[in-house]
Amino acid sequence: MKVVAFNGSPREQGNTRRGLEIVLAELEKEGIQTEIIQLGGKRVFGCLACGQCKINKNLRCARNDDEMNTFIAKMFEADGIIIGSPTYFSNVSTEVKALIDRAGVVARANNHVLKGKVGAPLVAARRAGATFVYSAINFFFGINQMIIPGSSYWNMTLGGAPGDIEKDEEGRNTFIQLGKNMADLLKKLN
Repeated sequence: MKVVAFNGSPREQGNTRRGLEIVLAELEKEGIQTEIIQLGGKRVFGCLACGQCKINKNLRCARNDDEMNTFIAKMFEADGIIIGSPTYFSNVSTEVKALIDRAGVVARANNHVLKGKVGAPLVAARRAGATFVYSAINFFFGINQMIIPGSSYWNMTLGGAPGDIEKDEEGRNTFIQLGKNMADLLKKLN
């Protein structure tokens, strides 16, 4: 089994990435292969609503001017997907929004290829707005008929500066429990 985690923060070593590392450590303890993909800060574009993916049905977005098809392929190959995003004005980062929109349309155009996969959001916020980010990512998983594991709290941490996650004991514990719950769910499904 494999879980792919997307770091939607342009801060490659910030709190979003550290949160992903905490969750993935629990999955690795259970023998699940993991990979972090740096999405934040990458040159990616939004969906053009061209509909070509519905015609081509080749598991790819028709746009070829960025790395998005590589990211989409990683999602389709994985058993589980974690999307991590910082909170930008109470929403996901622009890179995460591009991933959600384009991967979602391609998946639905190709016989709902994400259906039955496990998906979990992970959110970092300085202070507030994190529940909107959490919801936006979960809406993506839900409409794609994915299975969403819970944790002991919503999957978020508070802290502005890189490394502040280490001061958020409840956030870290939530991520640890998320990793354990995700591993249990993947084992039951597979």
